[in-house]
Formats: sequence, structure tokens, C-alpha cells
Amino acid sequence: MFFQILLFLAFYVIAKHLLSKTRNLPPSPFPTLPIVGHLYLLKKPLHRSLTRLSNRYGPIIHLTFGSRKVLIVSSPCAAEECLATNDIIFANRPRLLIGKLLGYNFTSLAWAPYGDHWRNLRRISSLQLLSSHRLQTLSRIRTDEVRSLIRRLLPTNNNNQNQTEVHDLKSAFVELTLNAMMRMIAGTRYYGDSTAEADKDQVCMFRDIVSETFRLGSLTYVGDFLPMLRWFGITGMEKRLILLQEKRERFMQSLIEEHKRMGFDADAEKDKKKKKTMIGVLLDLQESEPEYYNDEMIRGIMLVLLSGGTDTSAGTMEWAMSLLLNNPEVLKKAQAEIDNRVGHDRLLDESDLAKLPYLRCIINETLRMYPAAPLLVPHESSEDCQVGGFHVPRGTTLLVNLWGMQYDPSIWEDPTNFKPERFEGLDGMKDQEFKFRFMPFGSGRRSCPGEGLAMRVVGSAVGALIQCFEWQRIGEEMVDMDEVVRLTLSKARPLHAICRPRPAMVNLLSQL
Repeated sequence: MFFQILLFLAFYVIAKHLLSKTRNLPPSPFPTLPIVGHLYLLKKPLHRSLTRLSNRYGPIIHLTFGSRKVLIVSSPCAAEECLATNDIIFANRPRLLIGKLLGYNFTSLAWAPYGDHWRNLRRISSLQLLSSHRLQTLSRIRTDEVRSLIRRLLPTNNNNQNQTEVHDLKSAFVELTLNAMMRMIAGTRYYGDSTAEADKDQVCMFRDIVSETFRLGSLTYVGDFLPMLRWFGITGMEKRLILLQEKRERFMQSLIEEHKRMGFDADAEKDKKKKKTMIGVLLDLQESEPEYYNDEMIRGIMLVLLSGGTDTSAGTMEWAMSLLLNNPEVLKKAQAEIDNRVGHDRLLDESDLAKLPYLRCIINETLRMYPAAPLLVPHESSEDCQVGGFHVPRGTTLLVNLWGMQYDPSIWEDPTNFKPERFEGLDGMKDQEFKFRFMPFGSGRRSCPGEGLAMRVVGSAVGALIQCFEWQRIGEEMVDMDEVVRLTLSKARPLHAICRPRPAMVNLLSQL
């Protein structure tokens, strides 16, 4: 019996290998095992494991994750073929459990298939919620939250501005981004001292939702790749996702109902507050077409903005400050630029970012070394196509190994070293030379619509910390730069650092 099973497995592996050659599929590691495919080759973190495979088999490889066909591309040319030449074909998302349970059965902006509904969601996000005009209208909120961050880092003894204290920057950045997003979405903050306007139960519910989302974000549902596991019923992770979505829906619906009540309130101040929020903008659309712009759609859009606009930006800030602490000469150069362009009489704000090119270089270099989504968000092919001369079947999941490309020494000189100067004189986000080798927000139809917001939040927060404080590491050791993939590419150990107000800024900071 054992011999027969072994013979069958050998026949299966060889037949699978020969079939891939006759169909002109991209190179694939041998062997492809029954049931698990190439899952046996993968280790955490996935982007590093896939980079090792690409270094061996080439920039375009075909893998099998259980029952799922996967295309891995790790060169700018291959990425361009997928995200530009075949943009429409790869404009879908794979149908994963998280998209079903947290993405309203694949109808939210992040998970909806390419088509009229998705195009409308994208239009609303880009033109109604995240346009330059809308972001400018809401800039005061982000400025307030950056100033709140600065006050948090000031010495507890106001009479001793030379006092140094250790600060948990990870928590500070997470709270900054969550407060900024929730104030833009609903007009209420949920962290810090000024949370009086929020109901205490609502605050607790929101914080519980955030914590559970971060916990579940680091998990992988094996049933997405091994469907046979679904025969055994609902798994523990599936139950947790269902419960999380129920909490998220209750919370968001309570905010929507609160805004609807404002609409019936004669209080002009409340009406003004409603019109300034993103929920208020969407409820205005609901009045014109209530069946389409229903509460579920509004909840879905808000949850996508919240999840996509917080952990990503907070993580980038933490990586940037970690790199600056390990590279004090870069920090000094950035401080000199800000001192020269902004001065010491006022705090840096978003309107200054355009005249701070070296700060932009620091953020770009941080995104190159530590992209929030090292494999971008997965795509799926809607029909057969060609990539690099290879056949790619319909229904293939596409993973763009952005991390692998941004550490490729044939593309980037000395890629493991932090060198913001490599971006000097170039707008790294738009220059053609960088278009497909530097794309931290993706490219094509399904690129991140929140790029403008993210760059404003990260630039103003990191810039303000550079302007206001002297920074030093805790002890002589370098800041640990080990990484772990949770919702995004995160530091394995939260960043703690020591700071004190810069002498030239003491007078201004004392007035905050």
C-alpha cells in the first residue's frame, strides 16, 4: 500500500511538472506537492521567502498555494506588464475569507471586483473624500493632532525644559493617526485627554475593535488555500472575524445614526460639524440616491478608510524615526533644512512640505526600505494573459514583490543602507525612472487612493518631531530594526526613544 501511494505521488509530481512546461507557465520550483503545492517552501516573513525563490528562479515565477495559482513578479518590467499593460485583467481581488467577512461579501472598496460598482466607490473616495480640496478642508484636524503629539512629548516638569524622558513612539503614532482619521470621519477623537465629546462606552468599543483588528491582522486563514478544511465547519479564526465585523458594524452604525440625528437638529453648530465630516458627505449623497448609498455602503467605505489610513501611516512614522535615530547625521541635515525654510517662530505645517525636499527624501527612503505592504495588495487575473512571454491562466493571484524590487542591488545602489540622498532632485512618486521600481502605494487602477493623505500626515508629523526636539537612542546600542508582518510591515519591537526640546524651540513650545 505504501509503495502504491509513493508511486502515485511520484507520478503526480512529474505529470504536474511536465504539464506546466507544455502550457508555457512561468518557472516553478520542483516539486509541486499534492494538496499543499508549494506551501512547504514558504517561511515567514513571506516577502523575504519569495525574494529568495525569485533570486533562484527568476523575476516571474509560478507557485501553487494549496489549490490557488499564484504569480510572483519581482522586477519593474514584469510589474509594468501586470499593472499597466494588463491593468484591467489584473484589476480584481482574490476572494479571500477576510474579503467576505470584513469586506461586506466582496462589495467594499478594497475587495469589490472591477466593474461599475467598484468604479463608483473609487470615484467617491478620490473625488468626494480624499481630493486635494477635501484634504485641505480637513487640514486643521491633522494640525491639531500633530500639536497634541508634540504636547505629549514635552517634559512633564514645565520648569525644566532640559529634562529628558523616554517615550513610547509606537503608541503615540497609532493614537495620532486614529484620532486624526476618526475626527475626519466622524468628528470625534478616541485617545488622549480630550475625549470628553465621545461616549465612554463608544470609546471602549472603538479601542476594543482596534486591538482585535491588529491581533487578527497577523493571522493567515489556511482555508483560503486548502478549501477542504472548510468541510470541518467554521474555524476559530472565522468566528473571531464574524464577531469583529459585528462590533465594527455596530460602532459605525452608531456614528451614522448620530449624524442623522444632527440633520434633524436645529443647532447650527452641530449641522456645521456634520458637514465637515466624511460621514456627513456620504449622507448628503444618500439623500439624493438612498437605495444605492445605503448605510451598509457608508459603513464599508468608512471602515476601509480607517483600516487603510491608520496602521500604515503610524508604521511609516515609526520606521522613519528609527532610521533617523540610527543615522543622526541625516537627522541634523533635516533639522537644518527645516530651520532654514520654516524657522523657529512657528510650527511646521502641511503647507511647508512642498518646500522641504530633503524631508520628502527621508520619507521616500523609509518607504523604499520598509514599505507598508511589501507584497502590495493581491490582485487576480480575470482572463488568460501573457506576462514576460509566459502564459498566466485566468483566476491567478498576483503578488508584486515590492520589497524584493526595492532591495534589488541591480536596481538600487547599496540598497541595505539608508540613503535619502538617492531621491534628491527627483519626485520619486511621479518620475518615470521610479514609476515601477518605487511604488509604495501601488500602481494602476487599484493603487491606494489615500496616498495624498498619507504623505501629508507622515510628513507633517515626522517634520514636526525633527523641528521641535533633540533625539537620542536609549543607551549606545542601535535601534533594533527587526520586522514582523501584521496588518502591515511593522517593527518587531516598539520604538522607545529619548527626546528634549531643542533650545531654539523652547519659547515657542512653552506656548502650546
